[in-house]
Amino acid sequence: MKTRNFFAAVGALAIAGASLVGAAYAGPEHNHGDKAHATASVGHAAPNFTLTDTDGKVHTLADLKGKTVVLEWFNPGCPFVVRHYQAKTSVNTFNEFKDQGVVWIAINSGAPGKEGSGLELNKKMKAEWAIPFAVALDESGDVGRLYGAKTTPHMFVINKDGMITYAGAIDSDPSGKDAKATNYVANALRQTLAGETVTEATTKPYGCSVKYAK
Repeated sequence: MKTRNFFAAVGALAIAGASLVGAAYAGPEHNHGDKAHATASVGHAAPNFTLTDTDGKVHTLADLKGKTVVLEWFNPGCPFVVRHYQAKTSVNTFNEFKDQGVVWIAINSGAPGKEGSGLELNKKMKAEWAIPFAVALDESGDVGRLYGAKTTPHMFVINKDGMITYAGAIDSDPSGKDAKATNYVANALRQTLAGETVTEATTKPYGCSVKYAK
């Protein structure tokens, strides 16, 4: 009896220890100590936010319900972003769908002093690249963390009911050398606007890391 009790106690301690290890691992994976925990995922409601753009206009996601929205994480100092704006990937995609009521917001979650941050630089590059949609600043990084934005660019498509239908890369070409690259965002918009389930709803984003405040 004593032997059985001893092994039962050891087993209980082992399970408790495993639970503690699991908890210690799960915590940082979900929040990394950030103020806002990532809650955005395909098939779920897009987290609401309010941000001000480089022209001083305030954008609240909840006010856009009934419209299809694209969120693009942005950093004008990132070579991947520079390449896509020189190639007009985002601008051309927006222009293709703007007459269907699509709203596009580029979000810079870079902290003050980090690469690509600051009102003046972002205002300058919006003009230089002739960006026809809003470039909003999220210097606290709270919105970026809420969405789990990892790279610039990192893309999210939100349908008229406020549900995320696509999350991931802007296209299938991290190297910038594939003339036949798949534009994931354009495909997602076509299916979202048609009321269809997006075939390729999640892809791995690529680009520079988002320059969050520590």
